[in-house]
Amino acid sequence: MKIWLLALSLILPLAAFAQATPERAVAITFDDLPYVSVPAEDDAALAAMTGHLLQRLQADAVPAVGFVNESRLYREGALVPARVDLLKRWLQAGFELGNHTYSHVSLNRVPLEVFTANLLQGETVIRPLIQSEGRSLRWFRHPYLHQGNTQEVRAAFASFLESHGYRVAPVTVNKSEWVFAAAYARALAQGNPEAAQRISDAYVPHMAAEFARAERLALDLFGRPIHHVLVLHANALNADHFGALAAMLRQRGYRFVTLDEALSDRAYASPLGAGGIEGESWLEHWARAAGLRPAQPPAVPVFVVQLAGPAAYRGY
Repeated sequence: MKIWLLALSLILPLAAFAQATPERAVAITFDDLPYVSVPAEDDAALAAMTGHLLQRLQADAVPAVGFVNESRLYREGALVPARVDLLKRWLQAGFELGNHTYSHVSLNRVPLEVFTANLLQGETVIRPLIQSEGRSLRWFRHPYLHQGNTQEVRAAFASFLESHGYRVAPVTVNKSEWVFAAAYARALAQGNPEAAQRISDAYVPHMAAEFARAERLALDLFGRPIHHVLVLHANALNADHFGALAAMLRQRGYRFVTLDEALSDRAYASPLGAGGIEGESWLEHWARAAGLRPAQPPAVPVFVVQLAGPAAYRGY
């Protein structure tokens, strides 16, 4: 009896700890819709990529929000109906769309009035499109994750967003996915399936390392796991390999949640502060505001960087 009671006394605290430990959760978001790293003049390729990606998200039961740059809906100044149809497919598949400005301008580099005008231009197509589905346009994401250089600009822009019915979509996991995507697209364009396979084989382990870094930083800051928000892009790499990425995240204990549910985590009530490095995630900004120096992100393999080329670093 004494041995049984001793064992029970050891098990019960562990069980209570397990019940109190928050589960891992992540919201999946996509920037720069309707496409990135896909030939812009090839509407058939865009349609195939979009269909494949949406099927993959649905197969893995992943809720998602896609953030649109409406400039990508145009070719030589003319709106391309086939590209608008890509956004309709996102909505009809049950996903949500948000505003990412018209032409991906930076709040750190243009005056506030220029930025807000670009934001409003970026809802010309998507607002009526979303409303036609009986829904509301409610999410905004800063291009480059640039928040504005001063507290005055940040406060004025926050007031603007509130008056226009927008809510900011944070990011806690964001680094080098687009570099892999650019390299993958070039490998495919060059007819080099071996290189494409080598890139995709490196992609998921790299993203696992990104998540491990974010998890450690969240523990340092909050003493617990937080609900993360991952930013990806609509491209051939994710259309072909999102299933492997989702499997990796599930293996790490994550469940996929809506952006609303992710932001219900009290961590997102933490102020960002005025410091931080341009383009860093909310998690990194929180760390710097708390006096912590975030660990360096995992390095992208040299062969991926070389194949991606300098164009991979433009437009993000």
